[in-house]
Amino acid sequence: MPKQKTHRGAAKRIKKTGSGKLRRKQSGRGHLSNTKGNDRYRRLAGDTDLAPGDAKVVKRLIGS
Repeated sequence: MPKQKTHRGAAKRIKKTGSGKLRRKQSGRGHLSNTKGNDRYRRLAGDTDLAPGDAKVVKRLIGS
């Protein structure tokens, strides 16, 4: 049986932590930054955990 290939699009966007959680970037920082306040822009800077329902699917995509 062939090996499962990693979904490269998902692997580039989502990282697995040492404890096994999945982290993703916040959306909304790409463009149109003039209309967003500094507080909002700063809040979007950090990573956040993936939702549990999404994590199940993504774990299979990134092969972990």
